Amino acid sequence: MPVTQPVPRLTLQVDVEKWPLKAPFRITGYTFVEINVVVASISSGGCTGRGEAAGVYYRNENADSMVAQIEAARAGIEAGIDREALRRLMPAGGARNAVDCALWDLESRLTGVPAWKIAGLKPPVPLVTTFTLGAEDPEQMARTAVSYTGAQAIKIKLTGTPIDADRVRAVRAARPEAWLGVDANQGFTRASLADLMPTLLDARVGLIEQPFPIGREADLDGLSSPIPIAADESAQDLQDVAGLVGRFDIVNIKLDKSGGLTEGLAMARQAQALGLGVMVGNMTGTALAMAPSALVGQLCRIVDLDGPIFLRNDRSPGAVYENGTFWCAPEVWGGGR
Repeated sequence: MPVTQPVPRLTLQVDVEKWPLKAPFRITGYTFVEINVVVASISSGGCTGRGEAAGVYYRNENADSMVAQIEAARAGIEAGIDREALRRLMPAGGARNAVDCALWDLESRLTGVPAWKIAGLKPPVPLVTTFTLGAEDPEQMARTAVSYTGAQAIKIKLTGTPIDADRVRAVRAARPEAWLGVDANQGFTRASLADLMPTLLDARVGLIEQPFPIGREADLDGLSSPIPIAADESAQDLQDVAGLVGRFDIVNIKLDKSGGLTEGLAMARQAQALGLGVMVGNMTGTALAMAPSALVGQLCRIVDLDGPIFLRNDRSPGAVYENGTFWCAPEVWGGGR
């Protein structure tokens, strides 16, 4: 009779860290001046893996609520959970993301196998990332766009108000060579999008992200947009992906939404199987949050992993931004021994 191997117990530590932003960052309905992230550290066999989450602000997640979720699952985690069991134990969201990414990092350190190989991916390469402009006055956005020296792609936050057209024109004039996308953060209506569309086309905008609010996805029915439309808030986790077909062209995967790298990779592969384009984004964070997201990025046509550029300081070693590309050294996360 085969002998069942005992499941190794794990030791969990949960910390909250405060990371000030360089300047206030504005999107539809929100202004951010700092981020509080939760870091889960899971230890076993003399190794420790870490994962970071900022949470999903529009779902009212914050550091306290994420810590409470993790603490409620502590017994199950420390008993020796694996990533698939974690998906059953905790709901999708920032808390599960921190724990899931810590489990990936721990496995990589215990086995000496880099996370990309565990995930069945090709060796990772630096990724061209968008650099995001908060919704400010057009002149300020143009100045910030110019300051993104070397950026190949820029994403513009819009608010669904008439000033959006001036914002788009100002940024395009400031950066005539860059790829541009716009992100409404649920702020448009069919009428405001129709009014803005000629400006978007004239500015050669390549993406419209989440134009309408969650629950108003049917507003996309019958809308023939010449510019690809991406689902962000409308695509929270794996169960949402199939319902995007016919309304959206691209799904924006964020690990804080999906509840970790395990679900994020599943979402990317499901989207591709359904003929959807794949994008990876972030809810802000340090290099520790960007590194696992970059594995999803290896499967994506659009990458938005610029979170650390808005921080006053990043971790050390931190994310590297050079000539419009993003890279994290293996030492940051998931690099094996």
